[in-house]
Amino acid sequence: MSFTEGYEVKGLAYPGREVNYDSNSQVPSGSHNGRTIFYVFGRYPAEPDGDSFPVLDLVICHGDFLNADHEYAHKNKNGKGFGSYGDIMIRDRKMYVAPTPFGLVFGVAHNQTLILPESFPVTSEFKNVGRLIRREADVLIVGYTFDLRNNNLKPETVSNPSAGREHVFHAWRVGKKLGEPVLMLNNPTIAVERHDDLDTE
Repeated sequence: MSFTEGYEVKGLAYPGREVNYDSNSQVPSGSHNGRTIFYVFGRYPAEPDGDSFPVLDLVICHGDFLNADHEYAHKNKNGKGFGSYGDIMIRDRKMYVAPTPFGLVFGVAHNQTLILPESFPVTSEFKNVGRLIRREADVLIVGYTFDLRNNNLKPETVSNPSAGREHVFHAWRVGKKLGEPVLMLNNPTIAVERHDDLDTE
């Protein structure tokens, strides 16, 4: 069996912001342009001893663990006529703040872990260290309005027809010392809420 893969690598300073990250160009997904997408998260010391930045731990996860929607197409739009003279273009340039595995699960610190959908094939050298379930939300954001007079953003939501649907994943490791098991956190949504007001631009 052969397929095309894509990888996005994210370095996270520790201690520091590690429970979520900014995705400036595309919402995370397990599929893009016919490719299976994986996300690689590595933590490194924020203040290293010397000039090297060793990787403290590593998590490779299938993009569906972060977001199982394959249909949404990211596009930046613009409108002309802004400003007092009406000759300024205003852009709708979306940025997404998504959780990292460090904000979703327990047990990945100081280990090397692979997180895959339940049906994803692995070789016998991989040992299962956790069964992880993500459930779809009750509502979906399908749009938003932004009031330039008061800087208020108002989401538009609809009921999710797949609300409660379970997406099952497994955590895998190799080697003789497998480390601690990997478990879902009780309230992983806080991973985004902790930094929902960050302005990184």
